[in-house]
Amino acid sequence: MSGGVNSFHVSGYGPERAGWTRLFARDSPARRLDWPILLAATALSLLGSLLVFSATRNRTEINQGDPYYFLVRHWLNTGIGLALMIAVLWLGHRALRTAVPVLYGLSVLLILLVLTPLGSTINGAHSWIKLGAGFSIQPSEFVKLTIILGMAMLLAARVDAGDKPHPGHRTVLQALGLAAVPMLIVMLMPDLGSVMVMVVIVLGVLLASGASNRWIFGLIGTGAIGAVTVWQLGVLDEYQINRFAAFANPELDPAGVGYNTNQARIAIGSGGLTGSGLFQGSQTTGQFVPEQQTDFVFTVAGEELGFVGGGLIIVLLGVILWRACRIARDTTDLYGTIVAAGIVAWFAFQSFENIGMTLGIMPVTGLPLPFVSYGGSSMFAVWLAVGLLQSIRLQRPLSAMNPPGRPPARPAGLLA
Repeated sequence: MSGGVNSFHVSGYGPERAGWTRLFARDSPARRLDWPILLAATALSLLGSLLVFSATRNRTEINQGDPYYFLVRHWLNTGIGLALMIAVLWLGHRALRTAVPVLYGLSVLLILLVLTPLGSTINGAHSWIKLGAGFSIQPSEFVKLTIILGMAMLLAARVDAGDKPHPGHRTVLQALGLAAVPMLIVMLMPDLGSVMVMVVIVLGVLLASGASNRWIFGLIGTGAIGAVTVWQLGVLDEYQINRFAAFANPELDPAGVGYNTNQARIAIGSGGLTGSGLFQGSQTTGQFVPEQQTDFVFTVAGEELGFVGGGLIIVLLGVILWRACRIARDTTDLYGTIVAAGIVAWFAFQSFENIGMTLGIMPVTGLPLPFVSYGGSSMFAVWLAVGLLQSIRLQRPLSAMNPPGRPPARPAGLLA
């Protein structure tokens, strides 16, 4: 692949067709992108910027006296996320498959650094690394991706090679060991919310891989026993235990551990059908709900945009999940199926948990709402996942759209 952009071979086109003609041709990569996913994710990020701005514009104690501080940074995070998505498309998910061991090792190293003096505590979770100049990263967000990629690589290796119809017990055990290492480190932080997401990801990946159902039921039973053991041994911090207690009984301590949930429900309930209007919410303006720019951003939508606005967010998330499920179903290799299914499990559970905790139907955890909540690490991770979904989608039509006589397609990346 030497020379400029015009020298790239795309979908069988010869060098005589280049530039914009090739870019928007019927079977070009740009036309074969999953635009519903891309548009829904972009709409969520833009809507999230308005909600973040509403939640932070009057909070001088955190916005450094600049009402646009969080808005600009949210836009910046979204822009970087889009650039990362394009980078994944350029490389292709198959090319990234060869780099999975390096990515996995790097993610484990980063979460280990959190446990050193380089780590910092935010909202009770010691799960961040401060980079200076007001920037920090949360490595556990990227671990979700590397668990998906690492398990997919192991589970699909012999199946895609044609050696076996489904992953064997030894392969499944290796994949579980790969996932267990970062999960145990994240539990030590402790970051219970991220561990919950990782558990759901593991189950989703195993289901998509065709592994024996005995593994699924065995893991569920082991997880239940492990949860009871963790509770009895006192591994959880006091603030985490209090959150579960408040979930079980919201009236237990309405001015203490139950305060977040109660105020979130008041904010959402006051929005009614169409809300009080953007930037007009009394709960948001009065700063009664904590962490509204991150964990509780859905309360801003519920109060100021009402049932219509909250419903729109859920519909847009549903579009992403629906299209991702189609990608998982239609891809031609097990590796792509597993990666797409793992992303579906991740997005679905994290969205349900985040929205559910604001409604009081799930315990409070420090999980952001994908694409909507403020936070660089989360935004980068979800857009990287979108890049993987798009790359997997590009792979299938390329092999199917070459009529006889045309050169074989090269589906590894967007411009490969």
